[in-house]
Amino acid sequence: MDEHGLREQLEKHHSESFGWALCCCGRDRVRAEEALQRTYLKVLENKARFEGRGSFKTWLFAVIRTTARDERRREALRRIGLLRYEAHSKAQLRAVQPATQTPAEQSVERARLQAVFVTALAKLPGRQRQTLQLVFYHDMTLAEAASVMGVSLGSARTHYERAKAALRLRLGAEGIGP
Repeated sequence: MDEHGLREQLEKHHSESFGWALCCCGRDRVRAEEALQRTYLKVLENKARFEGRGSFKTWLFAVIRTTARDERRREALRRIGLLRYEAHSKAQLRAVQPATQTPAEQSVERARLQAVFVTALAKLPGRQRQTLQLVFYHDMTLAEAASVMGVSLGSARTHYERAKAALRLRLGAEGIGP
């Protein structure tokens, strides 16, 4: 694919790519922007090449995931202290929860449900959370999600089923669901 074609594809998938980068970066907007920028540089400088084996979107999401993981590793090396890392994670979780300052009762309830859901989702193990994100928010099949995550299809299915079951339990404990 030539540079013009790459740029077109990157522009076409930018908003979804940013959403996936957010997921891979623990909802930290600055880290997600940095990971996405590094991904685009890799792609445009031919350090990551699209071979055409699958869809461009699947390949791009895999590159974003790998880049975000590498960024996390670099950051972890910079921050050796576990206590600082834990405090940072808790601050991120609080920042993700939506505000409930709208006057209408429906909006307040919707925001509460969304906060409970986001919290329950954040408590899932990383691979389970990523599988749900790819399947539900990025309209990927389990096979595409497996490819993005670099796991087998069977492993992706297991993560998917376990994530749904864990989410049902957590939401049920909050009084949400059947």
